[in-house]
Amino acid sequence: MGFDQDSDYLESSFLPGQGGSKPPFGPPPPPPRPYEPYPKPKKRSGIWRAFWGILFSLSFVGNVALFLLLIGLVAFVATGRTRFYEEAVVREGPRTDKIVLVHIDGVIDDNQADYVYRQLQTARKDRNVRAIIVGVNSPGGTISGSDRIYQEILAYRQETGQSAVAFMQGMAASGGYYASVACDRIIAEPTAITGSIGVVMSYFVFQELLENKLGIQPVYLAKGAKKDWPSSFREPKQEELDYIQERLLNPAYERFIEIVQAGRASILPPDQVRNLADGSIYVASKALDEKLIDEIGYLDDAVDAVLSLAGIQDAQVVEYRKPFSFMDMLSVESRNSFKLDRATLYELSTPQVLYMWSAY
Repeated sequence: MGFDQDSDYLESSFLPGQGGSKPPFGPPPPPPRPYEPYPKPKKRSGIWRAFWGILFSLSFVGNVALFLLLIGLVAFVATGRTRFYEEAVVREGPRTDKIVLVHIDGVIDDNQADYVYRQLQTARKDRNVRAIIVGVNSPGGTISGSDRIYQEILAYRQETGQSAVAFMQGMAASGGYYASVACDRIIAEPTAITGSIGVVMSYFVFQELLENKLGIQPVYLAKGAKKDWPSSFREPKQEELDYIQERLLNPAYERFIEIVQAGRASILPPDQVRNLADGSIYVASKALDEKLIDEIGYLDDAVDAVLSLAGIQDAQVVEYRKPFSFMDMLSVESRNSFKLDRATLYELSTPQVLYMWSAY
């Protein structure tokens, strides 16, 4: 019996015991895929990474700020703190005898008057205070603010029986000088500017701007012939200027002269005060010649003078500073922003009579 050569080869090559393996039924398996590494995750873009970083930072800062605010509120309630200011030492000395340096800084207005009042109120509550030094660095300001400060210093002296020395730093003109004469003595730095005894008034006239530039015709109704004297919407007549001079400037001017005459009564005759009340300003040396001040010196000289008046040998010189709070930080932007609201427009367009050096 014969065999086909191919079939004989296939059958004989897979006989039991002769090695080899029987091929599987069906088609052969596909070849294995080449190795491919697992794809790496895509990196986030730089914009998103920065966004989440900023968001996290803001969240962290906000939580810290809220925590500090909570701590401050708890401390405020726990201690029952009612003082407006913290005490800072300016000159070392015995704490049983204190001299308080009260500050008048910048343009004088109602806020400045309130600031001086609170400083004096704090000094009143301290039984170790023996006298005050009023540090003045101001070109003056409103009539009411200047007069309030003058009266507060006088009231403090009368109620406590303590002495007060005015110390002029840089500038103490007009309303600044008005407040200074409430003290027993006046000492000025060599470079200080003072004087300017007089009154000034200014306001804006918008007529040409509104009508010729913007094409706006203002309408202002008033009942009473002098109700709108003077007006910012038209040029003033001479009759109006004379009226304002008589009703506002003259009384304010005469009061200024009276205040200086009372404060310098033992040094300056009334007629000489009136001669000096022409609005002139003086450097310290000239002011000393005219007897508007008593001495030229610095803070140490003011301290020596007030110690002599108080009858003590040495004292600790302190000042009051408002502690910085978290709420102050939040309100910085609102204080520095300018708002053109009804109140601002009224302030800009309303004439103001001032005890102020107009060149400031």
